[in-house]
Amino acid sequence: MPKNSLTISGADPPAPLERFSDIRQAEWNGLARTTGPFVDWRFLSSLEDADCIGHAGGWTPCLPLIRDDRGLRAAAPAFLKAHSHGEFVFDWAWAHASQSAGMPWYPKLLLAAPFSPVPGPRLLGAESDPASARALVDRIEGLVHERALSSAGVNFCDASDTAILREAGWLERFDWQFHWHNPGYRDFDDFLDQLKRKPRKNIRAERRRVHEDGWRFEWKNGTEMDDADFDLADHCYQTTFALYGNLPMLNRRFFELCAKRFGEQFLLCIASRNEERLACAIFWRDETRLYGRYWGSLLETKDVHFETCYYQGIDYCIRHGLQWFEPGAQGEHKIRRGFLPQKTRSFHFIRHAGLRRAIGDWLRREAGALQEYRRHLDTLDPFAR
Repeated sequence: MPKNSLTISGADPPAPLERFSDIRQAEWNGLARTTGPFVDWRFLSSLEDADCIGHAGGWTPCLPLIRDDRGLRAAAPAFLKAHSHGEFVFDWAWAHASQSAGMPWYPKLLLAAPFSPVPGPRLLGAESDPASARALVDRIEGLVHERALSSAGVNFCDASDTAILREAGWLERFDWQFHWHNPGYRDFDDFLDQLKRKPRKNIRAERRRVHEDGWRFEWKNGTEMDDADFDLADHCYQTTFALYGNLPMLNRRFFELCAKRFGEQFLLCIASRNEERLACAIFWRDETRLYGRYWGSLLETKDVHFETCYYQGIDYCIRHGLQWFEPGAQGEHKIRRGFLPQKTRSFHFIRHAGLRRAIGDWLRREAGALQEYRRHLDTLDPFAR
């Protein structure tokens, strides 16, 4: 048994691993029926190998594992966080309250897919081996106490995680994302025919303006990309982050590694005008879903963004028979384009009892507001039912 793995035995477990490359790809990915792209070993190790995560970036891997004589039984993509950037479950108010009370909020432990607000498994193994996943939760709570961390959070978790974390008594939080569903549309016009008149008219107008302005679109997968494609993806990504004053965490090397390791599951939609490539969107896909992740443009656009990030993705799903399209976090404007609200969940273990009670009260108030918000969202439904 590797001496740096955590175990279910009564012996004191050694320190968690600090590199995904210390675990075999087949062993990690084999814990879940499907990990989705963003807790897949290929994604996480690409972040690591491209130096997008680690001590310098404030995402330090801290990987608790549960092993027995049969091998690896449960694991989690866990990180010691020195900040709350790149999480998409916002805890800035909690951090402020904690630190105002003289209790440092950082470092904290986070179980998540870095920079990716995409629901999926976080307690890997929970679906097939709930007992080992419960042992994993116990170990995570132990890490919080042993290292005097403020908390542990599990962001965008799936149904198997939810059952185990509710049983463990963690604080539950939810929010809404906007996903597009394909019940079997024949083509894009078939999708539009299901909408009310106004959103159908608006979408056609947006698409018409883009194409009349000379924009053309090309899809490439990871097996087809070349150096010019990686240059474009990186340049567009860096430009977008600079535009909003944010620190870009990804780099060209990361995109190259993802293309090599994911192959046809890694996608680039390129927008060109007058044969000049000026914008692009980066996607991943699996057997049933398309995931829109990063967008960038070398000039200011509006309709081109909607076409590249939403309508091209919808058309791709219809052509390839994918059932769902998840374009990313937030964005009520997505509703009129056919993306409807879906609940996402996170769970939180707070070490300090008083702070835990205060955050629990805060979450109950937030839940009431979010339920009211959902009633508002339902009034925006664009489908003619």
